[in-house]
Amino acid sequence: MTEALLYPLRFDPICQYRLWGGRRLGDWLQASLPGDGPIGEAWMLSDRDEQPSRVADGPLKGQTVAELMQRWPRLMLGHFAGQFQRFPLLVKFLDVHEMLSVQVHPPDNRAELIPKGETGKTEGWVVLEADPGSRIYAGLKSGVTAADLRALSKRTVNNCLASFTPLRGQSVLIEAGTVHSLGDGVVVLEVQENSDVTFRLYDWEHIDPTTGHPRPLQMEQALACVNFAQGVIGPVVPVVEPMQSIERERLLHCSHFQLWRIQSASPFAVGAAYAPRVLVCVEGAGWVEYDGKDFAMEKGTVMLLPAAVGTCRFRPDGSITLLEIAMPEHP
Repeated sequence: MTEALLYPLRFDPICQYRLWGGRRLGDWLQASLPGDGPIGEAWMLSDRDEQPSRVADGPLKGQTVAELMQRWPRLMLGHFAGQFQRFPLLVKFLDVHEMLSVQVHPPDNRAELIPKGETGKTEGWVVLEADPGSRIYAGLKSGVTAADLRALSKRTVNNCLASFTPLRGQSVLIEAGTVHSLGDGVVVLEVQENSDVTFRLYDWEHIDPTTGHPRPLQMEQALACVNFAQGVIGPVVPVVEPMQSIERERLLHCSHFQLWRIQSASPFAVGAAYAPRVLVCVEGAGWVEYDGKDFAMEKGTVMLLPAAVGTCRFRPDGSITLLEIAMPEHP
């Protein structure tokens, strides 16, 4: 096995119908969306049995992330290879045209609430677009009780949940156990633990047009997850990391992932030795240089740099804004 078997990888997007979604993701995917209904999510990197990402181009075209992980765990994950059986992060674009349900995800230490084969779910958002009336709800106001959450309604939600009007470029960390929602015209990049466990507390009186009925709530499981001491969650204050000729800010940092925003018109380094990285282009265009080849990126491109790829040179075509996602510094 040689490291040359792997290269910077793009995957075919997996578009997901969501009743709260819109049609904006076509602009980010540089492609027409399927059908004419609401598309709420585009999964850009998914190692999940029910929705596996497949390599979009190159010698490995059509291969799933799971197949690559099984064949080359160390070349994919580097020094994280012994820690994870599947790729541990799920990366998506979300177009939340209406309001997402008020929901909560379980932490990793609540095994009784997590189906076999799943994990807890901490997630983070970077706001890509936001309408003037958009809203993010995150965390509880002081004194809110389980009884208050059982009685959530359009009339009471603002009394119980902290919220703010999101702005393009802001980031928010939603730790597992945090009550949250967002929507009314916001598009975000979401990075999360590789889990699909969500418990709904309230769904804004939505009627699912596919069934003609409200979607089910999972009140008891949700309340068992809620961190009532969480308090108000607001936008993360970026941490500027001084670098010559580029602007690099750390937007998200937790025990599951880190995310930086890089803005530059000059070449800069991406990737890391012995660890995978995920790149997301949110503005501009450019190329990842690896093994004597150029791998193009433009607005909306999500690219996985397997651990075997290591550190590469990124060459912008003019000015670029790039997000770089890493696993924790210490496995």
